[in-house]
Amino acid sequence: MKAELAAALQTYKDELNTELVRIMDYWSRYTIDDKNGGFYGKIDQHNNVDLQAPKGSVLNARILWSFAAAYNQDQTPYYLDLAQRAYEYIVEHFIDHEHGGVYWTVDYQGKPLDTKKQVYAIAFTIYGLSEYYIAFKDEYAKDWAIRLYHLLVEKSFNTLKTGYFEAFNREWQPLDDLRLSAKDANEKKTMNTHLHVLEGYANLYRIWPDGGLRKQILTLLYDFIDHFIDPKKHTLNLFFDENWKLRSDLVSYGHDIEAAWLVLHAADVIGDDKLVAQLRDLAVLIAGAATKGLDKDGGMWYEFEPAAHHLIREKHWWVQAETMIGYFNAYQISGEEKYAQLSLNNWAFVKDKILDKYNGEWHWGINQHGQLMPDEDKAGLWKCPYHNTRACIEIINRINSTS
Repeated sequence: MKAELAAALQTYKDELNTELVRIMDYWSRYTIDDKNGGFYGKIDQHNNVDLQAPKGSVLNARILWSFAAAYNQDQTPYYLDLAQRAYEYIVEHFIDHEHGGVYWTVDYQGKPLDTKKQVYAIAFTIYGLSEYYIAFKDEYAKDWAIRLYHLLVEKSFNTLKTGYFEAFNREWQPLDDLRLSAKDANEKKTMNTHLHVLEGYANLYRIWPDGGLRKQILTLLYDFIDHFIDPKKHTLNLFFDENWKLRSDLVSYGHDIEAAWLVLHAADVIGDDKLVAQLRDLAVLIAGAATKGLDKDGGMWYEFEPAAHHLIREKHWWVQAETMIGYFNAYQISGEEKYAQLSLNNWAFVKDKILDKYNGEWHWGINQHGQLMPDEDKAGLWKCPYHNTRACIEIINRINSTS
């Protein structure tokens, strides 16, 4: 490694250590709901709290993971206190103690609101509970994670074709509308959900190296190789029907660069050397293909619609966080310093345009004119301390490992 790059990486690590503390301080200072319990469901970009906003299972699972992961990183005591707060709220209010799984939302008082069982949300709950167990060694948390895993295999796994179906009603019966959000295609199998099922299972395997779980992780990894990763374009196919018929040509640059490193990470966790070698090569190829989404300022655009030749010229916070990790991962694998520079360039963009230096946390994103996207949350059903917290932790640890 050249001395200039080594110095740049040391600065990168130092800045991300500072940023991790800044993110955690924001969530501990502004989001705690002392009146109704847990954490507020919505805070706008000016830090105005919506006291009666619904509380989302994805937000709360990601809060749980973030505080537990931050504690596991540097053992700051109050991070563990807030992780425990998130854990207790999830068990009391989000877990459906009658039918199993977790509700999509509860109201501001913690009462069930949208009771559908979205597999994506359950996967994140497994992810957060597993990280919390690592921090707190709470056997009940581990047991909840295992129970949710068994429930997903029982209710959602497609034994005939493999893969996981997207969503069910409260009683685990089929739904007409399976979508995570209004912008998604209404299809039975999606890359996004499978990626985070894989992520949740991999984190669970760290605390519970069960043979059946390992088999499920392997099946998911081969689903990515066989279906989700395009072997020619090295982009990720996003939407499928139940028979793995492709239903979209949309390119999501953020999901591509996120999958590049997360799928490899899962293979690393289970220690499958053959898959690790194959996925290392694919991670670099996917990262290379994703450079089509990079702007000259270092930021990554959101999505591309090939049929319409339409680039969605928005730069969302989470896409940048995944770009930071994905290109650093490509650098570690390939040794090509250009990928380290792409990660550094993206962080420079984040510092310039995405960090909210006045109110704290990260802005949702900017548009093609470099202006903040209006009316977007600082905290909400989707805006959370997960992608940016994880980017800080991942890159700090990766720079340490290359020193």
